[in-house]
Amino acid sequence: MDSPPPPPDTLPFPPALVNKNLLLATESFGPVNGVSRTTLHLVEYLRRHGVHVAVVAPAISQTPSAGPVTTSSADSQIEVRVQGYPLPYNPELSVVYPVRLSALYARTFKARPDLIYLASPASLGFQILLQLRQQQRAQRPPVLLNFQTDLSGYCEILFPSPLDAWAVWVFRSVQGYLFRHPSVRTVFYPSLFVRRYLEKAGVQDDKMMNLRRGVNAELFHPSKRNEEMRRRFAPNGELILVSVARLAPEKGFEFLADVAKELDQRGVVFKLVVVGGNKNPQVVEDVRNLFGSLVEDEKVHFTGFLRGEELARAYACGDVFLHCSITETFGLVVLESMASGVPVIARDEGGPSEIVADGKSGYLVPPSDLNTFVEKVVLLSNAKLRKEMSLESRRMVEEATWEKINNRVAWKLAEALDTQEMAPPAPQNFSIPIYSWLLLSPELRGFLGRLIVDFRLMGGIGIIFGVWCGLVITWIMVQAALVVRTATRNLQGAA
Repeated sequence: MDSPPPPPDTLPFPPALVNKNLLLATESFGPVNGVSRTTLHLVEYLRRHGVHVAVVAPAISQTPSAGPVTTSSADSQIEVRVQGYPLPYNPELSVVYPVRLSALYARTFKARPDLIYLASPASLGFQILLQLRQQQRAQRPPVLLNFQTDLSGYCEILFPSPLDAWAVWVFRSVQGYLFRHPSVRTVFYPSLFVRRYLEKAGVQDDKMMNLRRGVNAELFHPSKRNEEMRRRFAPNGELILVSVARLAPEKGFEFLADVAKELDQRGVVFKLVVVGGNKNPQVVEDVRNLFGSLVEDEKVHFTGFLRGEELARAYACGDVFLHCSITETFGLVVLESMASGVPVIARDEGGPSEIVADGKSGYLVPPSDLNTFVEKVVLLSNAKLRKEMSLESRRMVEEATWEKINNRVAWKLAEALDTQEMAPPAPQNFSIPIYSWLLLSPELRGFLGRLIVDFRLMGGIGIIFGVWCGLVITWIMVQAALVVRTATRNLQGAA
């Protein structure tokens, strides 16, 4: 009897990908957050194995520059930064201004790429997918995308009712409309929570593939525990609680603040270390204010952004990791904490529900159950129990390496390349029509066809327009809230 074929993560790198051109578009790129770090690992892996990867991402800036596109190609590492308007509550993310796919082709490989990979498609990814729909089939490169950001979950938090329900419907509709198209070969998802969402959006089962994230098990390691850092945070040997997250409304800081206040009221001796930041100083101030006097009493310490070794030491110096966000599609920080040998207490919602082994590597708590969350923290003040969970946490993540995760992506890319129909090379000065129906002859469409709008296309444009309107409304609401908050404080100060 023949032995079954080995799983993809035990195979060598697919030779069919070597020297191929891959256009990778992402909404953020660099060591900004878990999603962008995941993308960065993939880019480095593919380039290391001989794939020509051109990265397209928004410029990281609070003030849009005058130029529409900037390009860097040093050492053949092509990177194109497109301009957009930074979101007020998170300037590291931008709503990308309209950009033509033909312009991106010209700025990267001077022609159509062999493959397109979209990381957490939103304003940039949506534009690319919409324009691909208008191309003839032979001119469309295969597309793979990684659904890593739950935009609808953010809408539920950032939008007031009933606007939140409308925003969720808009995002789910546009994602389903774009992801179902034949040009999209694979939709990677990180957890069953996300898969259920994609099923509601109508994405075909045969397109979806589970893809967990890897972790740098050498960087994030229990050996990075630094006693000097521990003494700095907890000079009297207090229980050190760590939370790593971008300071933003959707990251559960209101719940975390309630946990800290309840622990303080119960007389628990602790220090909470919050690692993360935001380029919008008002958002940072709002998050700090949630903790009230605990900040002044030095029971809560904000470190700002930490990276590399400094971040690894911050994880490892903790006794317990607290994860309070309920919008995470995966929760890379949870995996990094476990790799550092720190047990996790998380709200049982989203990706962390599939990472934490309840009662073994930490605890999962119903999302709204504040008392149980606090009780689990108190329970883990027991050093012996923490030690047992620390060992189990580390054991669980030792197989979750980036090499294996990225190898699975590489084989799916090769599979899409193998099934791509041979197409004639695109001319150098080609353009992609926004309305492909205008290029069809009258004989094909007939007199009636010339009078009737292509409803499918117009429907897609309408949904995209709805997304833009939702983002504009969010911006207006945030700006209004900041003005009101500032005016209120000024009045209180004058009184």
